[in-house]
Amino acid sequence: MPARELETLCLGVDVGGTNLRCALVTESGTILERHCLPTDIRSGRELFLDRLVQHLQDLKQGAEARGKRVAAAGLGVPGLFSNDGILRSSVNLVSLEGVNLAHLVAQRVGVPTVALNDANASAVGEQRYGAGRPFASSLMVTLGTGVGAGLILDGRLWTGIDGVAAEFGHLTVEPEGRRCGCGNRGCLEQYASASAIAALAAEAGVAPLAGRLDAAAVAARAREGCPKAQAVYVRAGSYLGIALASVVNLLNLEAVVLGGGVAESFVLFGDTLLKEIRERAFPIPAQRVQVLRGMLGDDAGVLGAAATAGAVVAGSR
Repeated sequence: MPARELETLCLGVDVGGTNLRCALVTESGTILERHCLPTDIRSGRELFLDRLVQHLQDLKQGAEARGKRVAAAGLGVPGLFSNDGILRSSVNLVSLEGVNLAHLVAQRVGVPTVALNDANASAVGEQRYGAGRPFASSLMVTLGTGVGAGLILDGRLWTGIDGVAAEFGHLTVEPEGRRCGCGNRGCLEQYASASAIAALAAEAGVAPLAGRLDAAAVAARAREGCPKAQAVYVRAGSYLGIALASVVNLLNLEAVVLGGGVAESFVLFGDTLLKEIRERAFPIPAQRVQVLRGMLGDDAGVLGAAATAGAVVAGSR
C-alpha cells in the first residue's frame, strides 16, 4: 500500500510597521497556528530576519509534528516589489530596501518563498476567502498607517508591467496639498489614512481621548458628537470618494473592499464617499460598483500571502 501523502500547508506572513504576523494556513484558509510579535525593525535588518526566520521555522516544525508538510511561504510587506523580487521602496522598512526578502527566507527556512506588497496580499485574501469572493473585479483599499491597494481583474491580482501597480494611496487629490513621504504633494494618503486623520484632528483642535489622539480616538470623539472630529472623517470620506470615482470610471469595477483600522469607522465617512462616487463617476459604473467592508480583518494579509505562495508552487508543478 502506498504511503499516505502528507497534507500540505503554507506559511503566511504580514509584515506591518508595528506588528509582525505569521501563520500556518491550510489550502481552505483555516489558520492552524499563529504568532504575533512586534516588528521592531529599528533593531536592524539582521535581527529582524533572525526573528522572522525563527518563527517560521517554529511553525514549520509545528506542521511536521501534526503530520503535515509546509509547501511554501508568502510574505506580505508594505512597499514596492519589482518583478525581480527586490523590495525597491518601503517607508516603514527602509533597512529592507534593496533586499530580495523571499530569497533570504527561502534559503533559511527551506521552502519556496514569494514576497508581495501587503495590500496586494490582503486583496488576494479577501478575493479568495472573504468579501471579494463574489466578484471577478475589485479594488482592495487598506486604510491603515498609509493607504494601500490591491487590484483584482478577471479574478487575478494585477500588478502591472513592473510589478508596482495599484498605488491608490498616491493618487493626487490636492495638486498643491500636503507634502507626502513619496515626494509628491496632495496624495490621498495625506488625507484618508489613520496617521492623516490623527494629524488633521490635532490641527482642528479635537480633544484627545485618554491622552491619545489616534484615528480610533478621533472616531470615538466623532461618535460622541464632536463636530470637529466628525468633519475630519467627512473630509477623509470626500477625498476617498473623489479618488475612487476616477478608478470606477477607468475600470468599471464590480466592488471596492475596504480594510484596515479606519474602515472600522465606515459609518462616519461612508455616506460622503458614496455621494462623491455618484456625483463624479458616470452613472453606469457608479451604479454598478459596490463598496463594502472586508470580512477578514487582520487575517487578510496572512491568508492572502499564504494563498499566493500556494498558487505559485502549484503552478510550478
